[in-house]
Amino acid sequence: MATDHSDQAVAALTALARERVDHRFKGLPPSAEGLTVGELAAERRSLFTGGFTTPVLALSAEALEHNLVAMERYSAAHGLAFAPHGKTSMAPQLFERQLAHGAWGITAAVPTQVRVYRAFGIQRIFLANEVVDATALHWLAAELDADPDFRFIAYVDSVRGVELMDAALREAGARRPVDVVVELGGGEGARTGVRTEAECRAVADAVGASGTLRLVGMAGYEAEVPKADGERVRAWLRRLTALTAEFDAAGRFEGVDEVVVSAGGSAWFDAVADVLAELPTLSRPVLKLLRSGAYVSHDDGHYRHLTPFNRVPEEGELHPAFRLWAQVVSRPEPGQAFLNAGKRDAAYDLDLPAPQLIRSARDGATRPATGLSITALSDQHAWVRIADGTELEVGDWVALGLSHPCTSFDKWQLIPVAEADGTVTDYIRTFF
Repeated sequence: MATDHSDQAVAALTALARERVDHRFKGLPPSAEGLTVGELAAERRSLFTGGFTTPVLALSAEALEHNLVAMERYSAAHGLAFAPHGKTSMAPQLFERQLAHGAWGITAAVPTQVRVYRAFGIQRIFLANEVVDATALHWLAAELDADPDFRFIAYVDSVRGVELMDAALREAGARRPVDVVVELGGGEGARTGVRTEAECRAVADAVGASGTLRLVGMAGYEAEVPKADGERVRAWLRRLTALTAEFDAAGRFEGVDEVVVSAGGSAWFDAVADVLAELPTLSRPVLKLLRSGAYVSHDDGHYRHLTPFNRVPEEGELHPAFRLWAQVVSRPEPGQAFLNAGKRDAAYDLDLPAPQLIRSARDGATRPATGLSITALSDQHAWVRIADGTELEVGDWVALGLSHPCTSFDKWQLIPVAEADGTVTDYIRTFF
């Protein structure tokens, strides 16, 4: 018998709180060794005076809650279901909060992520990728057969992929068909996805002939549209909706309770909302599924510039939740300093970290990090350029804003959640 999601999730999250704090978790207080995570959270230690060591990544309690509410409201206002991409954080505690804030389910990128989600009781999973690994498909077939309430949807983007999936599922003796959506690619030179409408029809034909797969809709990722701008993205989205309507009229969704049409990363969800609102009435209800993931923590770089809320500020805003606190460990020459955080600690694939605040090692006073800039990262050091007249001493703490949440979360296994005054109220466990 399938385990109720709420019971399984509560049990799994409770187990996280019982995990012991030790050397595995960088930045946490050595004096907390042997405490459970729950016991440490209950102590409500200060991030600055509670024994934490630098570098330490923290999440803002206030910004997290604000962002969860902001996207819940946006999705509801536009009639969108929401399956935030879990690869961003790989943090079941955040998944549970996203679900509590109205998410339909959680999106995954690879089967190993699906396994993590299932371990924490996630009942609706959208896998934004084609799966041709026979071992993963055998596991998936067993998971679906064991739990009739588990809803799973995956991409298909080739006839060969459909053949491989069908063969593996038949070999596994799958009793439930796997729901799939045809992935429409962004165009020539884009990432994955079927390039032409004719190829989409061929893939849909292969699904219909398979017996182990069931076509439930169309999907794709609009940020992969070459030279993406508002016009090009909307044109691609209209191709997606036109194919959805065509497939519906042709009876390709026979036996399906609702048609799924899905798109929407963190850069163009306003365009997704606009175009999906134009979708004509189909023969059955439509699940319009948005998949933005980076919103939960937002950032101080890449997504701060790209967020659609810059274009529609009247519909909301997102707040950066990350602060990486590092310490000045060297001032070897005028105009130069080094912090004790580097590539092992901070995202650097899109933008370098940006100094936000300085906290004096003498008296704990904070001030804006005006006059500081990060010019490079070594494995364990940040190179800091200091403008003339800027005060910075060895021992001072510097708060760094980060760019690209996906490559920030993955460097930390246990992340303190701190209130505005530095009080740590929780710890977020990640599973990368």
